[in-house]
Amino acid sequence: NYQRKSYVTQLHKVYNEISQASQQYITDRNAINLTEAGLNSQDTTNNFIEKYFKIVQDCTTSPSSCFAIGDYRRITGTPIGLFENTTRKKYVLANGAAVHLTANGDGKILIYIDVNGKQGPNIVGRDVFAVMMYNNGVIDDSNPECNIPEAPLSTDLREEIFEQNCIVDSQNWWGCFGKILNDNWEMNY
Repeated sequence: NYQRKSYVTQLHKVYNEISQASQQYITDRNAINLTEAGLNSQDTTNNFIEKYFKIVQDCTTSPSSCFAIGDYRRITGTPIGLFENTTRKKYVLANGAAVHLTANGDGKILIYIDVNGKQGPNIVGRDVFAVMMYNNGVIDDSNPECNIPEAPLSTDLREEIFEQNCIVDSQNWWGCFGKILNDNWEMNY
């Protein structure tokens, strides 16, 4: 229980940092959403994180510099290949979290977070999460296969995504973050 609380506390810190940065980005550009503010490509996404976060390590396109490549598993224990075949930049933040942001091209940014970097347990839903920053700057869960236009998501939709992705051997690894939101920042699974 202590470890779970520790992971959730770190996830909450990263969530707050990203939420504040997204709102500041919108405000700084006197815009109504992230697209209008100009956050609409991988280059602007990289610039966003480099300007609004304290970066302690820029891992360029080398995933193994930030993430425990080859060591990730699902809650079920099944190995899952994460961050191995991507050319997008990755960073380690001052709080120790490793992050990878991907511009989705539709006003949303996919954010992959390992709350304690390369340290274990490297389990999706424990210390590794996928979240979405929506065009309105709100951070919530998602599933790229669903066309979810904006956040916040409903409690029922978060629960559905959790059941279909987080706790089973699915091809996706969404849903864990939404369950934590639904359970008031508790890891009850």
